Amino acid sequence: MNAAKRTPEASRFYYGWIIVAVALISMAFWLGIRASFSVYYVALLEDYAWSRSGSAGVQSIALLTYTLLAPLVGGLIDRFGPRRVIIPGILVLSLGLVLCSTIDTLGQFYLLYGMVTGAGITCIGIVTYSSILAHWFEKKRGLASGIAVSGMGIGTFVLVPLSQSFISMWGWRTAFIITGALVLIILLPANAIFLRHKPEETGQYVDGSKRSETPRRSFSQKENRHEIETDWTLKKAFQAGRFWALIAFPFLSITGIYIVLVHNVKFLVDQGIEKMTAALVFAMVGVISSMFRIFWGWLSDRIGRETTFTMGILCACLGVGSLLLLESSGSRLFTYSFFIFFGVGWGVTAPMYMSVSADLFKGRIFGLIYGFLEAGVGLAGALGAWAAGFIFDKTHSYGGAFALAIVVMLMSIVFVWLAAPRKTNRRIGSMSP
Repeated sequence: MNAAKRTPEASRFYYGWIIVAVALISMAFWLGIRASFSVYYVALLEDYAWSRSGSAGVQSIALLTYTLLAPLVGGLIDRFGPRRVIIPGILVLSLGLVLCSTIDTLGQFYLLYGMVTGAGITCIGIVTYSSILAHWFEKKRGLASGIAVSGMGIGTFVLVPLSQSFISMWGWRTAFIITGALVLIILLPANAIFLRHKPEETGQYVDGSKRSETPRRSFSQKENRHEIETDWTLKKAFQAGRFWALIAFPFLSITGIYIVLVHNVKFLVDQGIEKMTAALVFAMVGVISSMFRIFWGWLSDRIGRETTFTMGILCACLGVGSLLLLESSGSRLFTYSFFIFFGVGWGVTAPMYMSVSADLFKGRIFGLIYGFLEAGVGLAGALGAWAAGFIFDKTHSYGGAFALAIVVMLMSIVFVWLAAPRKTNRRIGSMSP
């Protein structure tokens, strides 16, 4: 009787959507905590006579920690399963945040936030849940990925003002403790109780299909050698041109995205826009991107990843172009077109990174492969932020930086077409009876 209840035919609800919900909540904390650094940064500078560059370097160390650990986390999930990685990561993250309440020196800030908290936060990021969702969804992979990463926007607009409220009421030390407690209270039970690695653990199949509906592998001998998901090794991946195209299109697009993300508020203020208004414009970018992550994911399941990514990046380029027009014309109407188009375009990035990589390399080492992609994303974000500042210091204008953002984002479109997830999806579709 119990066995019968676990069969897919007897199950009306697909458990994969529970996994999506857990991923959404976890990634809300992932990006929300990272974005909240800005408010802690201001509070700590008010208490300590640290330089701005030295204090901001803590976030760079956290990003570097993420870059170095992302492939390791993905590989450990492949080998040991997600719970044995995520649960210890949540404990480390919570401990790191609580210990941040004891900070008295800049060195402690680098160690406790940049390294300890940075290590813990890597375990609840996109590399982790992309590694899991790849096993649960195929036909609806884009939609599931889009819903999951929409948590990034939700977390930013919940945790950032919430952290500021805690700091205003009780100080930054208590705010760190409360945030650490929230991580423990919410994320630990959600992942410990509900998380499953693969649908087989719940007696279900990919996308909730019946066994008879699952694709039958009927590749030719050549395709078997290269395409069967369990056949990928890191050596074979490195030798595949599509792997480097997979690494290149997120790297280029995120370089352009971070040129704008890090510097757009300062640029708007330089154009005479009030600081609060500039912050609200940035907030709208985040809200719109969060909504469109779901839309782009859904659309990619229907018209393809390459076409969807192309449409999204072109929207992002229109948004960046609006900033150039704002500078040259002085018309603040371009502020509206900026946050609309850039928000829409930014939303296409994360769901396409997850979906394209799973389309191409889903298998026993997918977590490790996606970890390398995320390592590239981390480096690209740091490069974009630095490059825009460097160009401004040399030219006293963001015009060159924004032009560079458009160029590298357009280049990313070329590489997503070279990665060619459409070819893999076409073969999978042809295998259905």
